[in-house]
This record gives sequence, C-alpha cells and structure tokens, in this order.
Amino acid sequence: MKISTFSLILLCFFQSTRAILNPIDFLALQSIRRSLHDVPGSKFFSSWDFTDDPCNFAGVFCVSDKVVALNLGEPRAGSPGLTGKIDTAVGKLSSLVDLTVSAGRVYGPLPQSISKLNNLKFLGISRNFISGEIPAGLGQLRNLRTIDLSYNQLAGAIPPSIGKLPNLNNLMLRHNRLTGSIPSFASAKNLNRLDLKHNSLTGSLTPDSLPSSLQYLSLSWNQLTGTVDRVLYKLNRLNYLDLSFNRFTGSIPRQLFSFPLTNLQLERNQLYGPVEPFSEVTIQTVDLSYNKLSGEISPLLSSVHNLYLNNNAFTGEVPGSFVERLLAANIQILYLQHNYLTGIVINPTAEIPLSSSLCLQYNCMVPPIQMTCPSKAGYLKIRPAQECNHYQYH
Repeated sequence: MKISTFSLILLCFFQSTRAILNPIDFLALQSIRRSLHDVPGSKFFSSWDFTDDPCNFAGVFCVSDKVVALNLGEPRAGSPGLTGKIDTAVGKLSSLVDLTVSAGRVYGPLPQSISKLNNLKFLGISRNFISGEIPAGLGQLRNLRTIDLSYNQLAGAIPPSIGKLPNLNNLMLRHNRLTGSIPSFASAKNLNRLDLKHNSLTGSLTPDSLPSSLQYLSLSWNQLTGTVDRVLYKLNRLNYLDLSFNRFTGSIPRQLFSFPLTNLQLERNQLYGPVEPFSEVTIQTVDLSYNKLSGEISPLLSSVHNLYLNNNAFTGEVPGSFVERLLAANIQILYLQHNYLTGIVINPTAEIPLSSSLCLQYNCMVPPIQMTCPSKAGYLKIRPAQECNHYQYH
C-alpha cells in the first residue's frame, strides 16, 4: 500500500512540472472534435481522449501550453478523411501557425473566426467540400505565406485584401466556383505561385496586376479576356505558365520564349499574329494550338520537345530544322494539323521514330509521309483548295 501511495505522489509530481494546455485551447479542441467525425475506415480521432494530454493527440502540435499546429485528418495518422464542419472555435487557437485539413468530406463555410489567427502562416484545406465565400478577413493575417483552398466549392469573388498580403508565397484556389475579376497582386512582392485554374473568373489583367516574383502562374479554364502581352513581358522568372482555355487576345510577346519556362500553355484562346522568338527556344513543352496565330513557323521553335501549333493559320513551308530533329528523335510531338502550310521537305521513305508523333493533316499540301494524328484531327488529310486560295488571297 505504501508503494502504491508513493507511486501516485511521484506521478502527480511529474504531471505538475509539465505545461498544462491553455484552457481556452483545450475547450477549442473539444468544440472542433464535436463538429468533425471520422469517415468509415478512418481512425484519426482514436487518440483524441480528453482525459489525456491533448498535445499527444494525432495532428495536434504544441509549444509550451499552446497549440501551434493543427493537422486534421492527416494521412500519417491512418485517416482516409474526415466529415462534418470546421467549428468557429478554431479562431480561439491564438498561437496557431499551421492549419491543415486533409482531403475528405468536410463541408460548410470557412469560419470567419480564422481571420483572428494573427500568427497563421499556412492555411491548407483542399480537396473537401468547403462552400460559401472566402473570408475577406484573411487579408488581415499579415503572416500568411501559403493559402491552399483548391478543389472545394467556394464561390464569390477573391477578396482584394488577399492580394495585399506582404508575405504571401503561394495562393492555390484551383477547381472552385469563384467569379468576378482577379484582384491586383502588385503588393504581394513575394508571391511565387498563383493557381486559379478551373473557376469562372472574368475580366482582364492590368499591366501591373501581377508581381515579377511569380514563378508559377496558372489561370486556365476561366473566362478571362483582354490582351496579355503587357502583363507577361515583366514576368521573367516564370518557369510554368498556363493561360489556356480563356478568351485572351493580342499577340504573344517575343520575350516570353526566353523566360526559364519548362511548360508554356496558351492553347484555346484568341491570340493572333506571328510567333517570333528572339533565339532558340529551350522550353520543353509549348502549346499554342487553337488560336488565330499566323505567318511562317519560326525554325527557332524546332528545339521544343513537344510542340502544338495545330488549329491556327500558319502558312509557308515547315522549316528543315524540324525534319532533322524529328528524325533524330529530339522532337516527341509535332502537331501542325489544321493550318495553311504548303510543304515540308522530307523523304517519303523516312521513318518517324516510334517515340515521336508528326501530324500534318488538313493543310494546303498532300502529307508526304505516314502520320500519327490524334483522332480529333479528323479524317480529311488535305484542306479544300478553295479554302487555301481564299486565305492566301486575303
């Protein structure tokens, strides 16, 4: 009996020397737990026993007596996801630096109370069913560096205040239902990644709306309009650019092809004029298809590994440098179908490497070689003479 009493006293002593979680944080975690649940097969909340120290819970990380990171449903804890809503009590975790909700079935609005988390640096709640509008108060969180709310059901406009966050590095809002125009990010001098793909955004980009710090820019699958040449030529740090599936007009700035890009996606817009790089293009993939581009094809594009120039209004002969690099297997994809090209110098007995694809279908010439065209190119190999004559006449 004496040994048991001594052990109990010793245990109480050690517990008294440890930091006890702040009562406000303790109650906030209880509210968060009540509003969220494991989906079938998930065991994330199995460790959330409030008779124990909450700092030992899965996804809860503490410094001293405060919660500094909350990673709800993290896969490392054996969770395939959570369901339910995010409780407004999350805004009471005043020392929170990282708030993450892993992919699952969490629904409902993003609590306005998140705007009280002045220490927050990372907000990641993607691949769930979050709805409603993005709280404008997020623009008050001056320490925010990453916002990832992609693959949800968010609607309404992107709050202009978010574009003024001084420390913002990454903003990912792809695959939502956002509308309105893209706010100015001129004040976000540290912004590296901006991904607004697959929304319903409208309007145009003003010349100074995007910072030169951008390295990744994806605005595809929206309804954006206007010219892009005066916007793009300043973004000389870009290594990825996707403006496809919009309604952009105007010409492509020559400087763009000299940027450190690995991927350039401008397809399915209304861009027009010639394509004239300054020097040999080192971009691995360039897709300019389904536009209104014209003039002769520049031999400086023959160094591109995957080149899509189909469904435009290019004229003249295909430069010989393309043939050389294609036969040497240095070009994987060369799609030139549905233009007004008049010739290509290639031996009819030449064999295209198995790793390469060439399509010349529906131009103003008879394709001199067997081609590997996509099915959507159609079955007509030659453009009707009246179309070629009409285009050349005009």
